Amino acid sequence: MAATSQSAADSPQVQPPVAYDKGTPLSAILPPLIFGTATFNHQYNDDPYALDTTGLVSDALTHGIRAFDTSPYYGPSETLLGAALDTPFVRTTFPRSSYFILTKVGRIAEAHFDYSPAWVAQSITRSLARLHTTYLDVVYCHDVEFVTPAAVLGAVRELRRQRDELGTVRYVGISGYPLDVLGALAELVLRETGEPLDAVMSYANFTLQNEGLAGPRGVQRLREAGVDVVPNASPLGMGLLRRQGVPVGALGDFHPASRALRLAVRQASDFCDAHGEKLEVIAIRYALETWLAVGASVGSRGDPASGVPWQQESNEAVGGTKLGVSVIGVSRAPELEKTMLVWRSILDGLEGGRETAIRAGRWSRAYEWAQNRKRAVQILSEGVQEVLGEWVGYTWESPPEEKGSKGEKEKEVQGRLEGKRIADIKVNEVEAPWPTPDASPEPEIWHHDAFHSWNYNWFVHTNAIPTLQTSPSSDLSVSLRP
Repeated sequence: MAATSQSAADSPQVQPPVAYDKGTPLSAILPPLIFGTATFNHQYNDDPYALDTTGLVSDALTHGIRAFDTSPYYGPSETLLGAALDTPFVRTTFPRSSYFILTKVGRIAEAHFDYSPAWVAQSITRSLARLHTTYLDVVYCHDVEFVTPAAVLGAVRELRRQRDELGTVRYVGISGYPLDVLGALAELVLRETGEPLDAVMSYANFTLQNEGLAGPRGVQRLREAGVDVVPNASPLGMGLLRRQGVPVGALGDFHPASRALRLAVRQASDFCDAHGEKLEVIAIRYALETWLAVGASVGSRGDPASGVPWQQESNEAVGGTKLGVSVIGVSRAPELEKTMLVWRSILDGLEGGRETAIRAGRWSRAYEWAQNRKRAVQILSEGVQEVLGEWVGYTWESPPEEKGSKGEKEKEVQGRLEGKRIADIKVNEVEAPWPTPDASPEPEIWHHDAFHSWNYNWFVHTNAIPTLQTSPSSDLSVSLRP
C-alpha cells in the first residue's frame, strides 16, 4: 500500500498492528528507521527530565516512526520512554502491537557488568515495568566487548529462554563497537547453539568518517554468521560530525575522539560551510541514504516511516526490497522535524518515488529533486573525506587502552597533524575525561539487591545513538535543505 492520501490524514486513526507471528523473521517486519532514546539522558543534555520527551515520542509516532531503542544503562531513558508511550493519546491511537521496543541487558555502570542469567531475568522484569509492556520486541546484550564470550553466550541463552518459555522477548541480539568482536561472537553463538542471532547493532561504524561496517569485517562476516538484521546506529559518530563539536551534557566532555581528530572534523565543517552546507546535514543524509542500500543484505522489509504526519508508508511503495536499518536520536522537536524532512526526501528518491509522491498529493517532481540532492550530497561527502584524510576509517579503542597509551594509528596521524591550525580553533585542551562514552548518572540510585549488596549510580551510554544536537540552537534545525 502506498502512502495514504492527505485527505485521510485530517484526524488521528487507530494504527494497525505489525504483522508479527511466532517465527516471523525480524527482517520481514522491523522498520528501517528507529528512534534512539539515549539522548534522554545527562550525557547529551543537562536535564533530560526537562525535555519534552512525551511530545517527541508522540510526534515521532505521528510521522510514522514505529520503533524505539533504549537501555537501562541510558540513565532515565527507559522510564521517560515508557511514560511517553503510556499516555492516553498513545495508548488509544498506537496500540502496543503497532510499534517496536528495543532494549538491552548486561551493562550496569561504567565498569560494572552482569551477564548472569539471574540478572538478565531481573533486568527484563524491570524493563517491562518501566516501559509499561508485557513483551520486548528486541533485547540486545549491551557492549559485549567488555565481557567474556562465555558470559555473552550465557546471556543469549537466558534471553532465548525468556522468549521460548515466557514470551517476554521476541528477538535476541548483541550490540557493541569493535567489528571483530561482534563478528566473532555472532559466529560463536551460531556454532555453540545452532541458531544465529536475530540482530547485531553496531554504532559509529558507518559514517562519513568510518565506513567499516559496510566492509568484509562488518556486513559480510555477520551475514555469513547468519545474522538477520544489522542496524547502523550513531551515523554522526556519537555527535562527532557536527560543526559545534561533540555534545556536552551535564557530565562534560565524554567523547573518546582525540584533539587531532576533532580538529580534522572542524576543518571538514569549514569545507561544508564554504559550499553553503552544514556538516551534520551532509553527514546524516549520507549515512542514512547510503546505508539503505549497502546495508540492505542485512536490512528489513518493514514499512518505513513516511516522514509526513498521519501518512502511512509501505515497503512496496518504495521498491519492495530490503532496506538497511538505521538508528537516529534527537532531543527536541525542531531536530525531529528536520530529520523527518531529510528522511522523506531520501524515500522520494527510491524506486517508485515519483508515483508515490503523486498518489500522496506531494510535489510530482520530488523524485527528481531527491535524486539531484543525493548527487550533491555524494560530491560533498567525497570532499569531506578528502579533508579528513588519514582519519577516514579510524576507530577508537573499546574497551579503552590504559591511560597514557594510544594506538599506533592515532599516534601516527596525530603526529602528522601536529601544528596544523590547532591554535586557531577552540578545541578541548584536555583529552576526554571518561574512558568510554558511557558516563552519565541518573538521579535514581537503586540496589542491585537481588544479587549483590551495593548501591550504584546509573550511567548512560551513547551506543547506537546519533544525536543531532544538544542545545536549542541546533545547526541542523536551521539548515534550509534536507
